[in-house]
Amino acid sequence: MTDAQSRMPTGAETRCGFVALLGEPNAGKSTLMNRMVGAKVSIVTHKVQTTRARIRGVAIEGDAQIVFVDTPGVFEPKRRLDKAMVAAAWAGVADADVVVLLVEAQKGVTPGVRRIVEGLSALPGRRPVAVAINKIDRVRPETLLALAAELNALYPFEKTFMISAEKGQGVEDLRAWLAQRMPKGPWLYPEDQIADLPLRMMAAEITREKCLLRLHQELPYQLTVETENWEERRDGSVRIDQVIYVAREGHKGIVLGHRGETIKAISRAAREELEAFLGRRVHLFVRVAVRERWQEEAERYAEMGLDFRDAGG
Repeated sequence: MTDAQSRMPTGAETRCGFVALLGEPNAGKSTLMNRMVGAKVSIVTHKVQTTRARIRGVAIEGDAQIVFVDTPGVFEPKRRLDKAMVAAAWAGVADADVVVLLVEAQKGVTPGVRRIVEGLSALPGRRPVAVAINKIDRVRPETLLALAAELNALYPFEKTFMISAEKGQGVEDLRAWLAQRMPKGPWLYPEDQIADLPLRMMAAEITREKCLLRLHQELPYQLTVETENWEERRDGSVRIDQVIYVAREGHKGIVLGHRGETIKAISRAAREELEAFLGRRVHLFVRVAVRERWQEEAERYAEMGLDFRDAGG
């Protein structure tokens, strides 16, 4: 018997399944998953295309365990990394028991949303698909009703939800519905596990988030963060060594900042969040290195949980 099975509710059938959160960049997928899970397991910033890998968060609703897959945003890929991210998103959908398409209320049915709907229509087999109109607090009620009608004319969604992932409106109704749609079966994770992202990768994602928040324009998309070393110490603390790879020599100076002020601020913010997440002291050491063609190296993609082969030529 697995640890997960030993923690299952007794006296009732259990359910467990995967839910893919799909949508354009910045639609609120990461915010929704964090809200569903009840903790931060996916990075959230005001910048688009922040999620690169398929990140799983685990939520419990009654006797159901819902494994949310926060996929990269679906957009028109231009670079090799873009192609791998979009491929990861659709792979997450193909593996899911239920799909939730997130649409930003204030943006409505954009060309990008139409492309995603076309992609859903082309998928083999049938799986329940719901649409969640997000950020409802930013538009008028009549606009929401018109948007819901337009979306349902494009695709036979099984259910339409009006939500604000940031404020929690409508999220409980969505989670309850998803729980009922999960197939019967044993739980896959222990009751107290909220994510299946390796800690090394989670640590790298936290530092990358701080880079996204601190740096501007296109630079954050030209870098990646890797955890080089994870050392458990006898006093219960952990030493984490990371490297921020940038594509150009000029980018290195920007990340470092004047007298190293920028990298110090990034490291401090990342360390504080890591200590809160891990519940113990963290010794974080971050360096910056130039790797001009990191976006062409299969090893970098593996570190991000992406398949280099999906990136094409």
